[in-house]
Amino acid sequence: MKNNEITTIKIKRKTKDRFEKLRLHEKESYDEIVQRILNILNVCRANPENAQEKLERIEELRRRKKFV
Repeated sequence: MKNNEITTIKIKRKTKDRFEKLRLHEKESYDEIVQRILNILNVCRANPENAQEKLERIEELRRRKKFV
């Protein structure tokens, strides 16, 4: 990734803490977390019946990793 493709956003500490809890693995970046959230949102909008299944798979991954 080029430096001109990177930006900085301000978020509250509380929001950062929430991002930390959403990590699927220890090295997952905030960008990856945001991309996953946006992907889930798009699935919810386009195909709500599949959204719950996707969320359950992600939660299962988090439980198996248990690094947080």
